[in-house]
Amino acid sequence: MIRNEEIEKVIDESQQGNSLALENDTKNTRKLYIESYGCQMNFSDSEIVASILAKEGFNTTQDMAEADLVLVNTCSIREKAEQTVRKRLEKFNAVKKTNPGMKVGVLGCMAERLKSKFLEEEKIVDMVVGPDAYKDLPNLIQEIDEGRNAVNVILSKDETYGDVAPVRLNSNGVTAFVSITRGCDNMCTFCVVPFTRGRERSRNPQSILEEVNDLWEKGFKEITLLGQNVDSYLWYGGGLKKDFEKATDMQKATSVNFAKLLEMAAEAQPKMRIRFSTSNPQDMTLDVIETMAKYRNICKYIHLPVQSGSDRVLKAMNRLHTREEYFELIDNIRAIIPDCAISQDMIAGFPTETEEDHQDTLSLMEYVKYDFGFMFAYSERPGTLAERKMEDDVPEETKKRRLREIIALQQQHGLFRTQQHVGKVEEVLIEGTSKKSEAHWMGRNSQNTVVVFPKENYTIGDFVNVKINECTSATLIGQAVGLSINN
Repeated sequence: MIRNEEIEKVIDESQQGNSLALENDTKNTRKLYIESYGCQMNFSDSEIVASILAKEGFNTTQDMAEADLVLVNTCSIREKAEQTVRKRLEKFNAVKKTNPGMKVGVLGCMAERLKSKFLEEEKIVDMVVGPDAYKDLPNLIQEIDEGRNAVNVILSKDETYGDVAPVRLNSNGVTAFVSITRGCDNMCTFCVVPFTRGRERSRNPQSILEEVNDLWEKGFKEITLLGQNVDSYLWYGGGLKKDFEKATDMQKATSVNFAKLLEMAAEAQPKMRIRFSTSNPQDMTLDVIETMAKYRNICKYIHLPVQSGSDRVLKAMNRLHTREEYFELIDNIRAIIPDCAISQDMIAGFPTETEEDHQDTLSLMEYVKYDFGFMFAYSERPGTLAERKMEDDVPEETKKRRLREIIALQQQHGLFRTQQHVGKVEEVLIEGTSKKSEAHWMGRNSQNTVVVFPKENYTIGDFVNVKINECTSATLIGQAVGLSINN
């Protein structure tokens, strides 16, 4: 699986930019059209938004032209993402000329960052709503219905949407996202997330387990626990993670960290697959890895962004781990879970990056040999410390050349990893029909690798044992040998 600088982080390509639809309420009279871009958290947030607006009389539609309200849930992590959203806003406004009653709103990280530009300078939207303000949507809708622009981008210290039951949008009925934390305290110098999503706070584990149990009752077979940094999950009764030291002795004694939450979820539904994303190397602890090894239903896959293989660049990025500490974590994962797949995020051409730094990145990749990669050329993000304090001094051609070399090496390693599956029988959860063949199913194994095989008499949602016969650098190809005992 290769992602270049034009594709956003940690997101299945089939989801990017999708308009989303749900089973509609016949009593609702207005129509809502939503597009989502960026990380999995944005897609999860769109499900929260749809749930809130369904109670305000909105059914969703996949036809933009008939919508009363058009929303785009945005990402600021890369410049390319913002360019894509601006093009879509142009399209929305062109449609609006033929449907003058239609209102357009921007949600998510771009809303938080560019509120004044959208509303006051460019005047291209009617409503701007930040990631922590979705419960205010009923009031904001009333504002725009009365002909006024509406905005709420206030960051919250405690909002987790734990009391909102998400509507499963564009769902395959098999896999679902479950948000467990919001915000990030790790001030990486290249990243806008702390400024657009605020400080870290965790969701009540009971509400998480209730959502997991409800998904199982509805027939879902796999969940992904989501957060900007899941390893920082810490519930001690509510509040910001940074305030944990002020908690009472009882709160500390009964607190739940990420390893414990994983265990609770695994035991709550032993037949449900559990994934999580995203981890931070400086926060991942051995107890998380040991919990993964203990439970069969926790998938053997870790997304472990490193960003650079150079200690000097890591320090400039404010990544609070070294190259050697990262290697130690990788070695522990390999020792405790030998068949665990590991994927990376990598930035090519960060300010001051030298050719020696770039070679350090390539050598780190050689050491780990990642299964998957999410790779980007550095793009300056306004408001970050890197933008304010560092000159973007690596020439674009040099960035692109280094990125090509990183991608080429990842392709080699991806093939090396998929080849290790050939000849094995592996459990695959069927998610849908293969994009390339109506005669084949597509699913993923525990390591998150896509597997395709002839349909025969199986169905979506089945756990199937598949004999892997061949592979590409990103896909396993096989033949079903029977249902798994997990059904």
